[in-house]
Amino acid sequence: MRAFVVTAPGEGGVTEVEPPVAAAGEVVVAVERAGICGLDAEFFDGSMPYLHDGHARYPVRLGHEWCGTVVETGEGTDPGWVGRRVTGDTMLGCRACRRCRSGRQHLCETRTEIGIRGGRPGALAERLAVPVTALHALPDTVGAAAGAMVEPGGNALRAVRGADPRPGDRVLVLGPGTIGLLCAMFARAAGAEVHLLGATAASLGFARSLGFGNAWAAGEVPALPFDAVIDASGAAESPARAVELVEPGGRVVCIGLAGRPSLLDTRRLALKDVTAVGVLSASPGLAGTIEQYATGAVDPVPLVAATVGLDAVAAVLAGDRPGGGAPKIHVHPRR
Repeated sequence: MRAFVVTAPGEGGVTEVEPPVAAAGEVVVAVERAGICGLDAEFFDGSMPYLHDGHARYPVRLGHEWCGTVVETGEGTDPGWVGRRVTGDTMLGCRACRRCRSGRQHLCETRTEIGIRGGRPGALAERLAVPVTALHALPDTVGAAAGAMVEPGGNALRAVRGADPRPGDRVLVLGPGTIGLLCAMFARAAGAEVHLLGATAASLGFARSLGFGNAWAAGEVPALPFDAVIDASGAAESPARAVELVEPGGRVVCIGLAGRPSLLDTRRLALKDVTAVGVLSASPGLAGTIEQYATGAVDPVPLVAATVGLDAVAAVLAGDRPGGGAPKIHVHPRR
């Protein structure tokens, strides 16, 4: 089968590989759609931290945002999964440690991550093997584009849950990329008044096209009391700015990861009585994301700029952005 494989920094392409076979407790999924993420770009350019701390090494088969149809089940797996449309958890814990037993498998010290960590092949391929325990069934109302947006949506939903907005609360999102815009959508669905802070006219213009009129450039943010600030920017300076902008007694959520350490004066955190929340992984948010997509409370499809074939992945990872102002590129592996 065909799969996209990164072999070294700046080097990767479509390769013929052995198709997966469902081991005991696994299924094989025919991938319908997969998303290209910023983490994938970091693997391609060599900056991904896992490459430097031993959690990953080349060659890497990327792809952790996906949906598809189950075509094969392994020993001990319910054959009723065959033919069902699914997506799945990226984080695969050992299922035996204290964290896994308490439902926090996404924090398992020895976890593998599909397309990311521990050599587990990803979804930028025609087929993908997945433990059945990681599967989430997709209802008919969640199409291919939305199905491949469940994983980023789960991260965003967890960030909004961390912000804990009540109807009428004012939420500021730093960074109108894929995760930031999804955070804005979930916060809006929760009844919050949503504001966004961005760095470019293009990203702010796109946010406004989605109905977020309160989209601001640096220096333009109005002096309003923000009940929660979500940092989805990936800028090292943003956590400190979030603490400055949030209302005393409010909540700051950090979901963006900077390329260098962030400096934060914890005196400001304490003296403002701010609750700080960190978010790693979509895992606890996947089911809720599917539900909101299925009901139409949140529609992620406008965030998809284009859908390309596997042969175009290298160009996208190198910086080519087809399709206009939307932030997300999807891949159809059999196109």
